[in-house]
Amino acid sequence: MRRVLFGVVKPGVPRVMTTNAWRQESETPSLSEVFRTIAVGNGGTSRFRRFLAFIGPGYLVAVGYMDPGNWATSLAGGAAFGYTLLFVALLSNIMAILLQSLCARLAVASGRDLAQACRDAFPKWMSIPLWIFAELAIIATDLAEVIGTAIGLNLLFGIPLEIGIFITAADVFLILWLQNKGFRWIEALIISLMALIAACFVVLIAQADPVWGEVIAGFAPSREIFNNPTMLYLALGIIGATVMPHNLYLHSGIVQTRAFGLDLPSKREALRLATWDSTIALMFALTINASILILAAAAFYTVGQNDVAEIDKAHLLLEPLLGSSLAPVLFGVALLCAGLNSTVTATMAGQIVMEGFINLRIAPWARRLITRGLAIIPAIFVILLYGSGGVGELLILSQVVLSFQLPFAIVPLVMFTASRAKMGELVAPRWLTGLCWLIAALIIVLNVNLLSTVLLG
Repeated sequence: MRRVLFGVVKPGVPRVMTTNAWRQESETPSLSEVFRTIAVGNGGTSRFRRFLAFIGPGYLVAVGYMDPGNWATSLAGGAAFGYTLLFVALLSNIMAILLQSLCARLAVASGRDLAQACRDAFPKWMSIPLWIFAELAIIATDLAEVIGTAIGLNLLFGIPLEIGIFITAADVFLILWLQNKGFRWIEALIISLMALIAACFVVLIAQADPVWGEVIAGFAPSREIFNNPTMLYLALGIIGATVMPHNLYLHSGIVQTRAFGLDLPSKREALRLATWDSTIALMFALTINASILILAAAAFYTVGQNDVAEIDKAHLLLEPLLGSSLAPVLFGVALLCAGLNSTVTATMAGQIVMEGFINLRIAPWARRLITRGLAIIPAIFVILLYGSGGVGELLILSQVVLSFQLPFAIVPLVMFTASRAKMGELVAPRWLTGLCWLIAALIIVLNVNLLSTVLLG
């Protein structure tokens, strides 16, 4: 017999539904300070207004697909192989859309984020290692954001990397201020910065004047990707940098900021609108991600500059190659915005992971400083030991860590959403489960290849 339980965690916050398929009742909601704080309307509200209420979480997730780690892999891929790897960017984005739809499904159907679901479903000897892997992935993500933001500050204002890295820790105050004003303010900041990044790339692409016929051809699959070991390595890096594990935890948490109805029809509509939100946002992210690769191909590959992997080197080459002093400034602004955007979402993902896996609640500012401190240490060590030349290698290493953690987030997600006992009427359709299992298998195989390539040289 299925039991539906309700209760009160704190005034105004309803306890989420649970069934006997879950081992324990979910008493503490995900991101409890903003849980169900955004009204979505009711049957008397137009469908368009209800959709507008759901716009936001998808864009927070999309930030992870254009962070500084993506910049490093896309710049290297575009400079070395032109437009060929655009197919990989498109394939990665399709993977992300399908997996993020499962995250929204898990959140709406079970009232749990992915971390909470893992803690409930698995014994401690399994859930604790999963938590550690997730924390390592968030630290690796934050490491790329620290480096990217510091490089952006250096390019725009001449601030040394060593100092810029410590300045990045100050973003905790911006996040706390925005959280106090409401979750919609955080979403507004994220979308505004994404729009600014897009505007910068529109100008940069126009100045680079790519061959659009070759750009379109680049979105078609190429056998060369599998026959060329170097191209395959970069392709794997793009996939690892795009399908990021912390985003799976993040989306399953922030969808629950919407106060949708708990009856089945309302949940179906919430799932549909949340999926549309993430799909549209990720397609927008694809245009920016692809723009980085197109810019590198048009500016560097066409003139024989095939070894551009360092972000600061790309910045220096843009002015003489494009003949515009505005180009490197726009590049730096876009990079700085990407780094700032990513730090906000990494903070929330870290909170979701820690609270969900081990039920440990600490102040957001303390959580932020701990994560940022763990990212600053290796960044400072590499800069002091190797100088700015080692930054690119550290960025690539951070993506290897992310790719290694991916299966440990994807497999549980697909398992949970394929279970009718856990998901009820909102269980994932078989075609979607089949595609996501295929994605999981493909990523596991590709990551094994990537790790063996890295370890064996």
